[in-house]
Amino acid sequence: MKTFTSEPLSDILSWAHKTLTENTTLSFEVLNPDIGRGSYAGESIHIDEATYIYRSYKAWSDLGEILFCRMLTPKIISEHTVQIAYEKLDLGDSFHHSDAKEEKYGVESRFAAIHKNEEPAFLSPYLRALRSVRVGERKRILNLGINTGDEFELIRTILPSNDYETIELVGIDHSVSAIEKARERFNEGNAIFYVHNINNLASLDLGRFDLIITIGTLQSPGIEFKPLFMKLVQEYLTHDGALILGFPNCRWMGGEMIYGAKAPNYPYSEMTLLYKDVYYCKKYLQQKKFRVTLTGKDYVFLTATRINVTTCD
Repeated sequence: MKTFTSEPLSDILSWAHKTLTENTTLSFEVLNPDIGRGSYAGESIHIDEATYIYRSYKAWSDLGEILFCRMLTPKIISEHTVQIAYEKLDLGDSFHHSDAKEEKYGVESRFAAIHKNEEPAFLSPYLRALRSVRVGERKRILNLGINTGDEFELIRTILPSNDYETIELVGIDHSVSAIEKARERFNEGNAIFYVHNINNLASLDLGRFDLIITIGTLQSPGIEFKPLFMKLVQEYLTHDGALILGFPNCRWMGGEMIYGAKAPNYPYSEMTLLYKDVYYCKKYLQQKKFRVTLTGKDYVFLTATRINVTTCD
């Protein structure tokens, strides 16, 4: 097994890339991160006659993600060292590669195995966004791209039942099976779900909402992003309404949420389109007198609330 002591991370990264071209796993021996707790990556740790470069478990986990690997449970090798092991992800195991349309996101799809509320990098900023818009005070909430209802589930979880039951929830998605599942999950009588093309919201006669949520939907192929976004603000928000927009900055592969948006024609993460869309929405909303915040990492959450209560033009 390969051992690294004072080698720079660039050497380890180069070795790992080369090793993974011929193998599906790799392992190596390094300083036990518990020994240098509180040190920064790159600090020298002197033990007996040896010098080690310190790196935390977080650093090793990040390296695994960059290599498109999952990090396996470390093993104690000696008094001062551990084994770090990686296993290559099955990059073909992803809903992103599906050719299906409506049921690409259905209950039998690979997408159905994803539970974003169980990913800390999604849950924490989404909770922050819900609290920022004072979700408990919103009486009508619209979610575009609701799928089976996970975003509504979190609202139901964090609110007292008597507050939750006074909210009217409206969810829209193009997947028939996902909406059927959502209707089963939310049968208290305050939720309505539609199988519908969100480019044609006018035909539903929905009215206005105190909060509009859409996560990972506005950037989908076939969505008229800018016209739809402006229409939501102008025609579907109440005069003091709020928005939560979630922009994916990750990919789902082999059971893992991998950081970094994937753009066409690039073999690596390239985030120009993501930043362009986020900035467009932020600038537009600020011009409409909204207070806008951006949070998150694997999902970028844009949260917008009115600075002054005025009619929405």
